[in-house]
Amino acid sequence: MTSTTNLTRRTALLSGLAVAALAAGPVRSAGTTIHVVKGTGCECCNAWVDYLRDEGFTVTDEERFGTLLMMYKTEVGVPPGLISCHTGMAGGYVLEGHVPAADIRRLLEERPDAVGLAVPGMPYGSPGMGPESEREAYEVFLIGRDGSTEVYAQYAGCCQPNSN
Repeated sequence: MTSTTNLTRRTALLSGLAVAALAAGPVRSAGTTIHVVKGTGCECCNAWVDYLRDEGFTVTDEERFGTLLMMYKTEVGVPPGLISCHTGMAGGYVLEGHVPAADIRRLLEERPDAVGLAVPGMPYGSPGMGPESEREAYEVFLIGRDGSTEVYAQYAGCCQPNSN
């Protein structure tokens, strides 16, 4: 006995939409969980967590004291020169510091062979560090598996003060 499958336009369209939705899944924030390890009582860490939630990510977080936080950063591959106040993990990637949501989405879409992203220090105007309208210039670095770095994204400063 043979069976025949009738492929209607409707079935083809629905199948195509389902495949497109699955392919786009990692890019969308919904369903992407970021686990953040942060210092105890750090307001900018809490602000970054709130920012990620506002951007549609699911965020879990935990606090670690001084040395335990630094040990965690070392364990997950953050080079000493790129350290910031908190460390996130998403999709197997490290997110060190105040990394913008757009760069996280791009990382999860492109899936480079890398440790993750870092925004060293705490640049004013980066997500969780004050208003973007007063942002100082900063860079987001891609951390290679060998510890090398390259600029992944650049953010120009806004509203620089006059030198008068």
